[in-house]
Amino acid sequence: MKKEKLKKSSCLYALNYIKENIIIGIGSGSTLNYFINSIYIFKNIIKAAISSSKNSTLKLKKLNIPIFNLNMTKKTDIYIDSSDEINKKMQMIKGGGSALTKEKIISINSDKFICILDCTKKINILGNFPLPIEIIPSSKYFIEKQLIKIGGIPKYRKNIITENGNIIIDIYNMRVKNSIKLEKKINSLPGVITVGLFSIIKSNITILSFKKKIKIINYELLNII
Repeated sequence: MKKEKLKKSSCLYALNYIKENIIIGIGSGSTLNYFINSIYIFKNIIKAAISSSKNSTLKLKKLNIPIFNLNMTKKTDIYIDSSDEINKKMQMIKGGGSALTKEKIISINSDKFICILDCTKKINILGNFPLPIEIIPSSKYFIEKQLIKIGGIPKYRKNIITENGNIIIDIYNMRVKNSIKLEKKINSLPGVITVGLFSIIKSNITILSFKKKIKIINYELLNII
């Protein structure tokens, strides 16, 4: 099965979590584009959506779904998003689309974070995908030096300004064996807005699509086990 069909398959399963009068958080990226295109049949029962990117917001507006922000409501009922990589502990790398800061803010303010992705995104050790960080532009030189010290190869993402007015540095050559430690270390650097490691904030439920099946991973049950 082609990768695009796998994406659509996980998106369709995620529709099961949409309930009447729900406030739903929506992420960004190609997988979420499929999801947004799929929810048109529920547009009349969705109370509002909170989006992590302008692109997702525009798509939701075309469906006439009211758009809120987190200052208008305390939280979302569910947050639906994808990831660039995920490991067996449900720790993720996100931010390939430059919306990592809003994604973190919405996900931590949601009752349930549901990650939808295809099986090609699940790996043993994070770091095959470059690790993005959003930074204040004036801190670029300092942060690049610090990233080199911890073994990374920083590369400025050209022609990208985030919706928060900042820039993105992608870190290559990082085999992330201790995700929580690295997330805290990078986030502590002055000038960093946030790093695209989601190891402290994880998905509650991961919907993973394979060629012949859908696998549902419940993180709360993993912790119990």
